[in-house]
Parts: sequence; structure tokens; C-alpha cells
Amino acid sequence: MAQNDRALIGQEVAGYRVEDLIGKGGMAVVYLAIDSRLNRKVALKVLNPLLGEDERFRQRFVLESRTVASIDHPNIIPVYEADAAEDGTLYIAMRYVDGPDLRRLFYDRGLMPVGQANRIFAQVAAALDTAHAHDLIHRDVKPANILIAGHTEGDHAYLTDFGITKHLTSLSGLTQTDQFIGTPRYMSPEQINKERVDGRCDQYGLACVVYEALAGRLPFRRDNEIALLWAHLAETPTPLSSLRPELPMEVDGVMARALAKSPEQRYDTCTQFVTELRDAISGQSYRLAEAAPQDLQASRTSQAEPEAPTRRPAPEASRKASPRKRGKGRGIVVGAGVAVAAVVALVAVLATVLRGGGEWTPYAGSSAVPVAFEHPPSWTPRAHADVFVVTSPKAGEFDALFGTPVTADWAAVNEIIKASPAEATGIYAQTLDTLDPRSGAQQLQETLQSSLPGTVNVSSEVVQVLVGGKPAVRLEGSITDPQRGGRLDFTGWAVERPGKPALMIYFCAPGTCDSSLANRFVRSVSFGTS
Repeated sequence: MAQNDRALIGQEVAGYRVEDLIGKGGMAVVYLAIDSRLNRKVALKVLNPLLGEDERFRQRFVLESRTVASIDHPNIIPVYEADAAEDGTLYIAMRYVDGPDLRRLFYDRGLMPVGQANRIFAQVAAALDTAHAHDLIHRDVKPANILIAGHTEGDHAYLTDFGITKHLTSLSGLTQTDQFIGTPRYMSPEQINKERVDGRCDQYGLACVVYEALAGRLPFRRDNEIALLWAHLAETPTPLSSLRPELPMEVDGVMARALAKSPEQRYDTCTQFVTELRDAISGQSYRLAEAAPQDLQASRTSQAEPEAPTRRPAPEASRKASPRKRGKGRGIVVGAGVAVAAVVALVAVLATVLRGGGEWTPYAGSSAVPVAFEHPPSWTPRAHADVFVVTSPKAGEFDALFGTPVTADWAAVNEIIKASPAEATGIYAQTLDTLDPRSGAQQLQETLQSSLPGTVNVSSEVVQVLVGGKPAVRLEGSITDPQRGGRLDFTGWAVERPGKPALMIYFCAPGTCDSSLANRFVRSVSFGTS
């Protein structure tokens, strides 16, 4: 490889005439070239000559590149040839894709529409699982290595850069020349720790890319590489639903599992991960609109990869900015988008007014129930003998109901449910020794039955989420008066925390439940120490 990367333009490398520079990374340069024998365009990747000085690396590179070439999968970039040129230069000739990589899409368009993300990442996951079935691990899954070719039926994704892979039986972090393989922004903890890896390290990298696509930012953003690597090892990313509120909270549980520090806690396959993510999004009572990303949020990726173009992205815009169509028609206002956004904004304002204003009131918690949260200003909190706290428009009645779970008298609450169902609502929180957030729905139901008034029925499977930055499960169900048949529906969260686990419930009369209120409440939760 020439010291000046552009010096190869116009030259011939192993029968390929170099036409232009496409991209550059720390280990290789990629050129647009013409195969003079078949007169076709190829992407020619020329490796750093330092890598070729290690004979063992050279042998493994050629062997594994040829293994990739033998894999027939529609989402793995076809490799035509991988070898060493006469001067010893290592190269790979691959299909040339006339389209952007995901890094460019993120840079140009910001947030990715959910439908497009589902399509693209299902393809990438299938490609990774196929490679893993051939005992190949990519170890550098990042936006720049996912190419997008537009087709009439939609985006077609190609996973590329398999030329410097790592076999399943190898150690993860270093080459024989002690050089890291991977990109710190997307690197799994086991790679950082130089442990043995399997396909789940690629799952972690894919999860980082998914997070960036949906949030418009990386899961970890730090000022230096050491702090970034430490974050991958020890810190928890901000839940996606708090950065992009139209995403349901079930997404947080899926992402938390795919980004788990230990590979054993992640999904078995990449396909399982993206399938769970799709189901978490589409399994709600509503579906996300297929809006253009600028109609959701004018957002830019705040950290470009090293090989990103030199021009800087525009600063992150306010959510209140008028939606504009990106690309060539930047000055054209999308009339339909503005109209839809105006209607959505009006509905949001009306909903806020009906719930008592935009500002909620903080509750600081107590020594026995160290759960802090916010609640609508019209609700009154009641701490019951420092055992639990309930806040509601009818706090007195619900304090009495929850205070006597065995001999509960539902008369007053039943009257509220009948006469003023919108006021038969509130939040209940306590810490509980017998609560096990890791148990299944049946055991959780039995635990709630002993702590809540009436007959408890858990009607959903538990879903892993994060609450206040801590692992938790979310469940739905009902509490019924066994005497007169009055009923409250609820959404509950069982949270792992030091000391006693915490139980929180948003309850409401049937037909009046407000999922946006429940989501806002649980996003405000934080924990003290017991």
C-alpha cells in the first residue's frame, strides 16, 4: 500500500485497475476498481502493509477470506477474491455496492424510521447468524460495515468487512501483532477484556448500532477512549424509550438484554434479538407511524466515526423545529408532515391540560419505601405507617383499601369506580422482601396476591425492562373485589435493588387507563438506599 492512499489511483493491483478512493479505516483502504479480466466494478480492499508482515496473520487472512467467499447469503457481501499481490500486499475484491453505508444514513438523516430499522437489522442479523454457523465472528459490526442498496422492494443490506474476521477458536481482542480488531464505540466487554468470544460479541455490536439508529446517538458517549471502554464494561446506557418517547418501554428490556455485559445474559442469536425488538415495538395497542425521521425528531449522530467526512453535522435541532425534507429538497417544507405534527402537538397539549398541566409534583420517598417519583399535581400522596405509599385523586379511599389487604373493604372504592371512574386511579409503591423480580408470572401473581387487596390476576407475561437504571420486569393484570365484583386494572413493575426489591403499580378503573401517564410515572422513578 502506498503511503499516500490516493497514489494507487490509476495503478493496477493484482489485475484490478484502481479508479477512486471509497473509504479508509485504521487497518485498510477501500477503492473503487475495475476487474480488467471481467470488466466489472469491484470494491478493492487493500490492507495495511504492517498486517502482512506477520506470516500467521497472512495465512489466516487468506483462509478466512476464502471461507467468507464460500458463504452464499443474500446479505453477506460477495467476495470475489482474497490473496496477496506480487509485492506482498493483502487485498480483497468484493462486490461494489452503489449505495450509502449506515454511517452515511445516520449522518444525513438522523433518526431511522422504525419500519426501515426492522427491515435492515433483520437482514444484518441473518447475515451474522449465518457467519456464526460457519464458525466466523465478525467482531467489528458498526454502521460503516453495513451497506445499503436501494431496491424497488425496499432497502437491501449487505454486511461487509469480513476480510479480517476471527475464528471461533481464537482469542478475541488482538491480532498476532497485538493490534485491536474492533471499534471502541461498538466493542463488546469480552473483546475489551481480551476474553474468548463467540457470536454474541457481534450481537452486542449490532445492539449498539440499533441503539444509534433509533436514538440518534450512541449508547455510550465519552470524552476519551479509556472512559468509553470503561462505560462498555461497567455502565448502563440511557433507556431508549426515554430518548425516543414514542417507543414502548418493552424495547428497553430487549436492548438491556442484547447489551448485557455478560454474553451469557444475551440472546442466543442475533435473529432472536431483532425479532424480540420488533415484537416489543409492534405488540402494543398502538403502532408507530411510519413517519420520516425528521417528523419524529430532528436529531444528528453526535459522534461520527473516524472515517466520517470532515464536514460537521448540524447541531441537534429542537423538537419544536418545523419538519423539513432532507436531501436535495432541503428548503421544501413537507406540508402533510407539518399538518400531522400540528395535530399531534394539539392532542398532546389537550392531553396535558386534561391531566392537570405539564409540570408534575415530585415525591421524595421515605426511609422504608425509598422510591422517588413524580405524580400529577392534583394527586395527593399518602405514606401508610411507613409501609407503602399511595398517591391518587382519592388518596384517602385508596390508602384505606391497600392498608388492609386481607380484610379489605371495597365499598368506597367501588363507589368511585361507578360514579367517577376517571378518579379511580393512582400509584402504589412499596419494598417487599418476598418479591422476586426474576420469577415468572405465576409466582409474581402469588406474591402480589398476599400484598394487594382482593383477587389478583396477572394477565400478561413478564417483560424485562429498566426502571430507574435498575433491572426490572413489567406485568399487567387486575385486582378484583371478591364480594361485589369491583375491579381495578394495573400495570406493575418489580424492580431489583439493593436491600429489598421494589414493587410499583399504576392502577385505574377499566377503560380509563392511560399508558402515557404510566410511562411518564415510571420514567421519573429513582431509588434511594434502604
